[in-house]
Amino acid sequence: MARVLFICIGSEGHINPTIGVVQELISRGEEVVYFTIEAFRERIEKLGATVRTFDDQTLIKAFLSGGRDYLYQEVNGLLLTADIVIPSVLEQIKGEHFDYIIHDSMLGCGRILAQILKLPAINSCTSFALSNVSFDQALENFSTTVPEEIVKPIIDTYQSLTAKVKDSYHVEIHSPYEVFFNPAPITIVYTTKEFQPNVETFDQSFKFVGPSISACVTNEDFDMTLIKEKNPIYISLGTVFNQALDFYKLCFEALGNTDHTIVLSIGNSTSISDLGEIPANFIVKNYVPQTDVLQYTKLFITHGGMNSTTEGLYCGVPLIVIPQSADQPIIAGQVAKIGAGIQLQMQGLTANQLREAVDHVLSHSSFKEVAATMKESFRKSGGSHQAVDEIFEFKRQNHI
Repeated sequence: MARVLFICIGSEGHINPTIGVVQELISRGEEVVYFTIEAFRERIEKLGATVRTFDDQTLIKAFLSGGRDYLYQEVNGLLLTADIVIPSVLEQIKGEHFDYIIHDSMLGCGRILAQILKLPAINSCTSFALSNVSFDQALENFSTTVPEEIVKPIIDTYQSLTAKVKDSYHVEIHSPYEVFFNPAPITIVYTTKEFQPNVETFDQSFKFVGPSISACVTNEDFDMTLIKEKNPIYISLGTVFNQALDFYKLCFEALGNTDHTIVLSIGNSTSISDLGEIPANFIVKNYVPQTDVLQYTKLFITHGGMNSTTEGLYCGVPLIVIPQSADQPIIAGQVAKIGAGIQLQMQGLTANQLREAVDHVLSHSSFKEVAATMKESFRKSGGSHQAVDEIFEFKRQNHI
């Protein structure tokens, strides 16, 4: 039995794919100490892991203070979180022994922690894998297209922050890519080669294990019998970018009083009472057991988070993707590229455009056929079981 230090940032999209991995590790005799935010303590503890936490509000504040207008600023934001995460982790594990570390690719200081602790490291990538070449191209584009008076202070800040890391922890940061993606000897990627863009650019250290999907939290407030025979359209903007009252009303206008049964999940930040009159063919909830609902869904209108997109395709459901932020435009573009759905833009979206998009996807069987092909590739890929097989092979090669 080995002792595993597992560190993951606190959001559903990053936590959820690791649930099955932690469960599988523990079932094979590993002891897991899992760092995350307090909101996920109970979910992880139920798996049998020991949970330690860091403060999410301080973490978010530090990240946002780096700026959000340019990719380089996000790198700086991730570096600013190091002064919160690293001291907290080191203090809480003082005197303890670990055999290896698994860190989230977007943690910002996962690679740094692995070097400080001198632990063999595994990178956990819950979105598409990111190559050094494509990342450097994005930074070069920033340097050549953005005015020098904006570029210089951002790069100066980066150099100052990396120098601080070196002084504080005696760890060298060689590139912004190391901060943004945290490369390690192996990277577990929770998708398949069939869905990964530019898959030919990745070497054998990237292990495409497919989706790691665990059963969702049960919700007694949702009656599945309402949809089992209805083949509903399911609409959700996820758990983060879901403050979208105007969009929900747009959905009413576009799809209300049609022959479609619509399940609309609005999240906890919007009150159902704020929506006004709800059309008779809509079922509106703050929370919906997504993986359960998707079993019966004929079309999924989603923000295009990796978690939701993967779950939709895992169930063979064609998609309309309306990206909000982060990596969602890239994911939406890939969905459209493979033909499993179409992409719309939230800005300027009209009820008529949404209605026409729904009619288009439902009336062209090719979208459903591609989604069915992706479902097959996802389900045979191995998921969390394959992920732990790769982890154990890594252990064997490193004599852990």
